[in-house]
Amino acid sequence: MELYEFELSGNCYKVRLMLSLLNLKYESRIVNGPEKEHKSSTFLEMNPFGQVPVLKDNDIVLRDSQAILVYLAKAYGGNDWFSEKPAEAAEIISWLSIAANEVSRGPGALRAHFILGRPINVEEAKAVTTSLLNVLEKQLSEFQWLATNKITIADIAIYPYIALSRQGNVSLSGYKSIREWMSRIQNLPGYIGMSGLTP
Repeated sequence: MELYEFELSGNCYKVRLMLSLLNLKYESRIVNGPEKEHKSSTFLEMNPFGQVPVLKDNDIVLRDSQAILVYLAKAYGGNDWFSEKPAEAAEIISWLSIAANEVSRGPGALRAHFILGRPINVEEAKAVTTSLLNVLEKQLSEFQWLATNKITIADIAIYPYIALSRQGNVSLSGYKSIREWMSRIQNLPGYIGMSGLTP
């Protein structure tokens, strides 16, 4: 397997984390962002949207971090990471959608703004983040994991930009259940961190 990635991307990190949790070997291919390598014709053949991560598994080429998590769970995780039960599978997918929407527009956007200088509507991103954290805190005050009674790719999809939220000037001090959930993930066998992520 080959993972085309940016080192500081939370979306790339979630794929690295999943690969590690599944104890899967892969080659990291760091894409040169400043040189716009992800917009090159070669890269666009793998992902016409010009975005990382991209995962190659033999002749299979996958884009989008959420989709890659689904693939890894289904191909290599048995039923441990993605439920076969329709209602539970739907719940997992709903959290994958939240990862691509609220997490991206909230804590993900704030982090990109404060560490990469990306222009955003800061007040809007803060409002999205506060609403998201309140929902997560309520969910995790009632359940150990987001989607089912055990960890799934829903937790892996949401975790990175929440755990990196300090880089977006977001404090988790008032969110005890979220911090406990993060600790449970960080104590998993095979867990790996990334730059900027403090247990």
